[in-house]
Amino acid sequence: MSQHYESTNIFARILRGEIPSHKIYEDESTYALMDVMPQGQGHCLVLTKSPSRNILDVSAEDLSAVITTTQKIAKAVVKAFNADGVGIAQFNESAAGQTVFHLHFHVIPRFEGIALKPHSGTMEDNVVLAANAEKIRAALATL
Repeated sequence: MSQHYESTNIFARILRGEIPSHKIYEDESTYALMDVMPQGQGHCLVLTKSPSRNILDVSAEDLSAVITTTQKIAKAVVKAFNADGVGIAQFNESAAGQTVFHLHFHVIPRFEGIALKPHSGTMEDNVVLAANAEKIRAALATL
């Protein structure tokens, strides 16, 4: 069973504009941004704007919106980075690996023969994140 949603989580704070992010896309229900600790080039996140802890407590309407945006971002990252594929990941509760308790999807371009970096906690350079965000926004504009 899902636990209580905490409005102080980092994604809620980003959505309120309290913490900066490298925004890729936004609509009335979703927000996409670069992951500041990427496991691969172009690793980004798609968030629901609703205060949902994870897939266990999100409304069907908000889940539909976030998965639609996830598909849109997935197509854009494949195009932007000329990727061979794309990994989509989503975790629910600590036992499943969730560390930020706000519903989000990881979108990671994948390349043949290149393993993902470990989730090390090392932040990527802001210049790199800004350049990757721009590549994805440019690809989105052509879809």
